[in-house]
Amino acid sequence: MLLYAIKRLGLMMAIVAVAMTILFTMIHLVPGDPASIALGPRASPSMVEDFRARMGLDQPIPIQLLRFFGNVLTGDMGRDVWTERSVAAIVFNELPYTVVLALAGLGWAVLLGVPLGCYSAVYRGSWLDRVTGIFSVAAIAVPSFVVAIYLLLVFAVWLRWFPALGAGPPDDPWKQAHHLVLPAIAIGLGWVGFLARLVRASMLEIMGENHIRTARAFGLSRRKIIYRYALKLAILPTVALLGVGMGRLLSGAVFAEIVFNRPGVGRLVFESVNSRNYPIVMGAVMVTTMLFALSTLLSDLAAAALDPRTRDKL
Repeated sequence: MLLYAIKRLGLMMAIVAVAMTILFTMIHLVPGDPASIALGPRASPSMVEDFRARMGLDQPIPIQLLRFFGNVLTGDMGRDVWTERSVAAIVFNELPYTVVLALAGLGWAVLLGVPLGCYSAVYRGSWLDRVTGIFSVAAIAVPSFVVAIYLLLVFAVWLRWFPALGAGPPDDPWKQAHHLVLPAIAIGLGWVGFLARLVRASMLEIMGENHIRTARAFGLSRRKIIYRYALKLAILPTVALLGVGMGRLLSGAVFAEIVFNRPGVGRLVFESVNSRNYPIVMGAVMVTTMLFALSTLLSDLAAAALDPRTRDKL
């Protein structure tokens, strides 16, 4: 298990390095000079050149990339173009809002999607199975930003059950949770349908295995067979994909943060791209990429602990 964890950790670090290299190259291909945008159209050429030299933008892209990785290893992700504040301080100030939103979206998706998939498989062909199938396909097909807009329109504007914008006062957990409901539903709805279909397919496959038929032959109760034997194995693909789900929800949080005007890393990246604030973009994307890789690592380790056979697949 230790060797498997070391291999997965090395793969995670390689993925982060490759992702950051690709991002660093692509972001420099975006039209617009950050120095000219930051200083305004009236800035003299000498002021622009001084600004580029101070931000290290006058160096070749490979040199800038190596300098960026070298600074990251020392804990320095650079300085904000506008305020000269530490990028790490800015990113980690916004990060908790995005992480809480992603965890809330994934949490309610698991709590609803897994039971739906389980009961849909157990009562295969019933009205519950058909309704779950229609709901799952519809939930997967509708984009999260469309769900966010309609939730905002119906439950915040028309019914006024939930607040429309913001994340709530930092010192009031109840109001923060109240502000969190609609964004969490918006980004988690698609994963409810996906998990329901995944668990249903896994349950149907497991229910046809020899050990399940043997348990039935020995007279074990249906409830005990489902929850103690079948679901324990059927949940393994779901556990393995929870890390990917966490990463997808982190990226989907961008739309929820913009629609609901919430603070967070997604909104920070969106605003920084528009202003060509390269250090903020690089720092924020690097942190979220590492979170994505870490969540995938943890889900793989959990799946390997539940099923030792997966340790030999790396």
